Amino acid sequence: MQVTITEVASRDGLQNESHPVSTAQKIELIDRIARSGMTRFEVTSFVSPRAVPALADAEEVVKGLPNRAGLIVEALVPNLRGAERAAALGLDEWVCFASASESHSQANSNTSTQEALNRLKPVIDLARQEGVVPVGAIATSFGCPFEGDVPVTRVVEVARRMTDMGVETIKLGDTIGTAWPSRVRELVRAMRSALPDTTLVLHFHNTRDMSLANVLTGIAEGVDRYESALGGVGGCPFAPGATGNVSTEDLVHFLHLEGHDTGLDLGALIEAGHWFETVLDRKLPAHLLRASPVGTTTALAEMKRAAG
Repeated sequence: MQVTITEVASRDGLQNESHPVSTAQKIELIDRIARSGMTRFEVTSFVSPRAVPALADAEEVVKGLPNRAGLIVEALVPNLRGAERAAALGLDEWVCFASASESHSQANSNTSTQEALNRLKPVIDLARQEGVVPVGAIATSFGCPFEGDVPVTRVVEVARRMTDMGVETIKLGDTIGTAWPSRVRELVRAMRSALPDTTLVLHFHNTRDMSLANVLTGIAEGVDRYESALGGVGGCPFAPGATGNVSTEDLVHFLHLEGHDTGLDLGALIEAGHWFETVLDRKLPAHLLRASPVGTTTALAEMKRAAG
C-alpha cells in the first residue's frame, strides 16, 4: 500500500513544549524533514498567542519556509480570527477542529462542541473563498482526559456535522493515546458506513505504546493516511497527561518492514531526529534514535551502541 504521512512536529510537537524553539529552528526542522521526501506538513497553528505561546510566530514560520514547491502546507485554523491571519499566507489546507467530548471542548476552546462547530462554518466559507482546502479534525476521538471513553456515535455525529459544511477529509485524533486496535477498527468502520465518501486520516499518540498496533489496524481497514511527529514529540496543553505522537522515524521503519511504500528516506529522518534532540536538549522518545533499523547492524554492534 502507498501510505501518506503528514508531519506535525512543528505544530502538535511544539505546542506543549517548554524548551524554547526559535522561529529559525522551526523552519530548519521543516526543511530537514522535507529532505527525506516528506511533502505534507501541518506547520503551525493560528490559535491565540496567549493560549499557545509556543506557536505565537505562526506567520513568521510560514513566510520563512525556504522552498514551498512540491509541499502541501497545512495549519490549524480554529476560528475566524485565526482564518483571517492565515488568509494572506497562501496555505494549501486549513485544519478546522472540534472536540468530540464536551469537557475537552471547554478546556481547549472555552466553548461547547456545538459552539465550536458553529464557529467553523465561516472559516470553511472563507477557505473556499481563498482557494484553500478545508480539512476537519476531531480531537478526543478515542478518549477524553476528563470524561474517559468517547462513544463512537458521538465522533461520527461530529464528523457528519463537518461534512455537512463541505469538509471532505476528517482527521481522527487520539489526543491522549487511549486508542486500541479494536476501537480503531470499530470507529473506522462506523465512519465508512456513515460517511463513505470521506477521506480518513488517523492521528495517534503513543502514551500507552499502542500507536503502531493501531496503525496496523488502520492499514488492515484500508486507511492510507497517518500523522506523526519527528522524535515522537507532542502533547496537548489542554489535555492533562497527553504525551507525544507516534514518531515519524518509528512509523516509517514499521511501514517499510511491513512492505508499504511511504516515499520517505528513513536515514534522513533519523538524522533529522538526532539534530532535533540537540535543539530540544534532551533524548526524544523515538526508538529509532536509540536503535538502528532492523537488518542494518549485528546484535553486537547494537549492544555497543546502546552502551555508548
